[in-house]
Amino acid sequence: MAFPFSILPISAAFVLVLSSLFLSLGKSAPANGGVCYSQDLPNILAESFPNSATGVLNATLAIIPISLESARRLIPPQYRILEGAYRSLLPDFPEGMYPVMLQAAHDHDVQFRAYGITIEDFSRVGFEFPFLDFMGDGYSSFRWAPAQLISSTNDIALDGSRAYGTIVSPAEYEPLCDAYETLPNGATHFKGSSVNSAEFIELEMKRLPLNLSPYPMELFKNITNQPTFANGTTCDNMIRLFNTTMSTGEYAPRAVLGSVKARTNALFQGADKEWTEIYGVQIATPFIENNYLDCKTMQGYEGTGGPGDSFVPGGDNDDHEL
Repeated sequence: MAFPFSILPISAAFVLVLSSLFLSLGKSAPANGGVCYSQDLPNILAESFPNSATGVLNATLAIIPISLESARRLIPPQYRILEGAYRSLLPDFPEGMYPVMLQAAHDHDVQFRAYGITIEDFSRVGFEFPFLDFMGDGYSSFRWAPAQLISSTNDIALDGSRAYGTIVSPAEYEPLCDAYETLPNGATHFKGSSVNSAEFIELEMKRLPLNLSPYPMELFKNITNQPTFANGTTCDNMIRLFNTTMSTGEYAPRAVLGSVKARTNALFQGADKEWTEIYGVQIATPFIENNYLDCKTMQGYEGTGGPGDSFVPGGDNDDHEL
């Protein structure tokens, strides 16, 4: 049984804190002091869901296979890996391996429409560990996102992520206002570099027809809709919609293949890492987000289809014109 996600109201305390922070900070200026114009499409959910946080997430989602032994060393020991859950989606995934997801994303047009709050765009990147048995029930898939590089100019995003217990590094981005830029060779490029340390994460990807990817879109729908946690005190319920006009026609998802370079303190103790021949997808999705929830309310989520995967309770989920 898939967990029936609901559109929950934002807590009054959260709104008050966010509103206060927003008013005191104002809009974050681009790091170069100039005007920054994103190519991302506008938020199409704010009017329909004014009492929830909504926005657009334009991202490269890349799968990095690592050994189960390595995954076990990185993931806190109390969380079992649900290998059967990811093998139901990836029956040909190499034996003894685990799929880490790298998410390199640009958050755009984030709003709390009912409260008149708009959050300045920001970028973020980090390694995320899906299919974890957070509840200890043997089937509820959760995603551990322990650390992120987040735009140094956006204090709301930085503090909002830290509230989950995430290890956050303020960062500068290339490109400044989008999820990736196109290089002269036709590949796409994205890099986040910490302003306080030598940490960075960099992607260079060439685009492919979607049917050449070894990973089905169902995998990315599944992972990105799993409840997310850092230190386990609260969970983030982000519902990513893959069935809107934002993901069709000229905006349809594209498979990518390329390399990832990284130097992070939280996971790799500052060592340089590089992975090549990494497949993923580039896609923009509108989202509805419910923040700082009791993780126990997420129990029962399998993430194998239906509610939780691009599903909006009470909405017309067959309407691709949303």
